[in-house]
Amino acid sequence: MTPPLLKLAALWGAAVLTASLHTGAQAQAKDLVVGFATAKSGWLEAYDTPATNAALIRIDEINAAGGIGGRKIKTVFADNKTDRAQSAKAGLQLIDQGADMVVVSCDYDFGSPAALAAEKAGKVSMFLCAEDAKAGIQGVGKLSFTGSIMAAVQGATVAEWAHAKRNARAMYVLLDTMIEYNKGICKGFDWMAGRLPGVTIAGRDTFKNDDASIAAQITRIKALPKEPDAIMLCSYAPGGASAVRQIRAAGIQSLILNGSAMDGTYWLGAVPGLSNFVVPVQGSIYGDDPNPKVEEFNKAFEKKYGARPSSMYVYPGYILMDLWAKGVERAKSADGKAVVAEMEKMNKEPTIFGPRTFSNKLHIQDSVPLLISEIKNGKPGIVDKWTISTPVPLDVALKK
Repeated sequence: MTPPLLKLAALWGAAVLTASLHTGAQAQAKDLVVGFATAKSGWLEAYDTPATNAALIRIDEINAAGGIGGRKIKTVFADNKTDRAQSAKAGLQLIDQGADMVVVSCDYDFGSPAALAAEKAGKVSMFLCAEDAKAGIQGVGKLSFTGSIMAAVQGATVAEWAHAKRNARAMYVLLDTMIEYNKGICKGFDWMAGRLPGVTIAGRDTFKNDDASIAAQITRIKALPKEPDAIMLCSYAPGGASAVRQIRAAGIQSLILNGSAMDGTYWLGAVPGLSNFVVPVQGSIYGDDPNPKVEEFNKAFEKKYGARPSSMYVYPGYILMDLWAKGVERAKSADGKAVVAEMEKMNKEPTIFGPRTFSNKLHIQDSVPLLISEIKNGKPGIVDKWTISTPVPLDVALKK
């Protein structure tokens, strides 16, 4: 017969165990929290908001399917105001609100302060669409990733494609020195151009995105013995659009190459009837993507937000949320280190925008299949698909 005190202790222990199990079940079912430390004001808002909206579509899909391991995703937001100091504050604010993962701005310079706050707290951070190799292990730390690809991959892709498909041999490099993204494009272009037979760099020059005029640079291009086969313009709008307008107004008809930042039609009003302008893209916003799932996404985006995506920089937001969710599902946890360990196993992981790979050395793509979008008579469209013949080396991506 059990003594009364022992019986009481046993009953007490059973109650504690039951309460503990109940609490554990509640903790397991607790919502996952994704925080967005992104720009809702300033020039970066034009990139951050569309990519954030794409991420929210993937979150809606995940929640509609029951969440991740039964846990729904809750979102919290903080405006970094396209300001580095505000970015750090936004990251800390979201950590205080219980964020399991922090999504940060498209640009490395403005997203990294928030990402560093997440890194210090042991949380995964993911840049919406940063394309600097430092948006990951080499810049922020082991818990940081980006949903996009190296800028250097874009420059290398258009260099190799133009050489193979447009017989471009004499090339001119025009670098906008305003942000690191532009330097990355040109670095990748230079690296690939140096590997291609018969290619010569006819000249190179620089400008800044807010320069009202590039007349001096155009004079130097026109002074060449022969018009270049291609001009590698490493820039973004509005300065990139202004540069294109001035180049064409000066009568220069060379093929103009650029990175993905100038995908879209939003800037074409500055250069009516533009032709012979090429950018690499991760997917087509124009309804002509060879993968029908991309157009399905475009229509879903339009249904939810009232307009189709304005550039391919929408897509990395969807990609990053898809990949992080898979990492959490496979880790059976939102713990930063556990999720990273699973994400680093991803090798050509399928997404609707193509395969993605991470490793314990690189949290950004150094080679992916890209579509080639060309503007003809003011209208963009997909004309080809290209994968660089060899991945971009890390030292090239880091601009060493």
